[in-house]
Amino acid sequence: MLPPSGQTEEDKWRLSYVPGDLFSCPEDESLPHCISEDCRMGAGIAVTFKKRFNGVEELKQQNKVTGQCAVLKRDKRYVYYLITKKKFSDKPTYDSLRQSLEDMKSHCILNGVTRVSMPRIGCGLDRLQWDRVSVILEQVFKHTHISITIYSLSKRAEQPR
Repeated sequence: MLPPSGQTEEDKWRLSYVPGDLFSCPEDESLPHCISEDCRMGAGIAVTFKKRFNGVEELKQQNKVTGQCAVLKRDKRYVYYLITKKKFSDKPTYDSLRQSLEDMKSHCILNGVTRVSMPRIGCGLDRLQWDRVSVILEQVFKHTHISITIYSLSKRAEQPR
């Protein structure tokens, strides 16, 4: 049976692209990014997350491992720390990213999160390829009611894959 709007379940999820600063997103949207098990956050956008949301000890106490997701609640949003590698100097795999996104999805569903804003996760210093990451996002979230907005500081307009 179709929802009243005529949309299928697959149509409920959405991936959008906007230029601009991730931290300018609405304050009730959840924010994920990738980190290592050691919660070092010493480079890239992770430094901004660390300064803005603090909580390194709170994250470490969650004892999350690669493929899981640590979570901080900050005001009206959740901040998701996707554990995609053991040490900060390691590189993630597409599988570890997928597993941590699945863990994040479970938390989102349990906590009624329907809007998430993120950078092109895993594609900065971690060097994953966006064309593959965007497919993983679709595979993980397509049967949910979660809308994802991808922020890019690039001046050129982002286009879906």
